[in-house]
Amino acid sequence: MLDFSQRGKPTDNSYIESFNGKFRAECLNAHWFMSLDDARAKMEDWRRDYNEFRPHSAIGNKVPISLMNGSSAPTPI
Repeated sequence: MLDFSQRGKPTDNSYIESFNGKFRAECLNAHWFMSLDDARAKMEDWRRDYNEFRPHSAIGNKVPISLMNGSSAPTPI
């Protein structure tokens, strides 16, 4: 049986809710978007920073891209 999140129940999927909160606070609330292209560019910049440069404590203070590349070394701070 598939388990779906219920509408209005953010605790059903805490990982995505945590991500959504970070995305809103660090990207959406931090910028004015002058056009759709401008919004796409700013969101892409944020996505690249989040996945390629920012260490995540949940994965041993490594950047997510390092897991894709097979590196087990921690990211220098």
